[in-house]
Amino acid sequence: MTASTPATPTAPAAGAATTDAPPADARALGLAHYAARGVLEQILARHGVTFQQQVVLRAAATAQAPPTPEGLVAEVRGTLKADPADIRSVVDGLLVKGLLVADGAHLPATDAGRELLAAVGAAVAPVSARIWGGIPADDLAAAGRVLALVTERADAEFAALTDG
Repeated sequence: MTASTPATPTAPAAGAATTDAPPADARALGLAHYAARGVLEQILARHGVTFQQQVVLRAAATAQAPPTPEGLVAEVRGTLKADPADIRSVVDGLLVKGLLVADGAHLPATDAGRELLAAVGAAVAPVSARIWGGIPADDLAAAGRVLALVTERADAEFAALTDG
């Protein structure tokens, strides 16, 4: 190779981040979100549930006390920013599937619902490890701080646009 011949760039090792990556922005965040969500949705489909059903079921199963229907809808709306009527429809579907149960004024997850979440968690764990593995802890900490700030700001904008 002569001084006038440009060096051939080498590809980064599999799984390594490139140093010339563009700065994080809304598009990069969206692409990462949809890539990861697409993987999760494939796994969820194998277990017969949708992304929204899994979010509602997890909220019910991890609540300190069994949630009321309106409490569950409000929590999931805060997470998904979805229409409350759509969330109620998801709740109804989980009741029909026997993954939630109406217990007086509350909607606890059933044993079947908790078993489903455990099965999904077991299926997601190795995939998640491959996706997140090898990323330096400092990079994850920085990304976590940025994502928390973006979430806080976007939540405030959402509240302003929807009057609460």
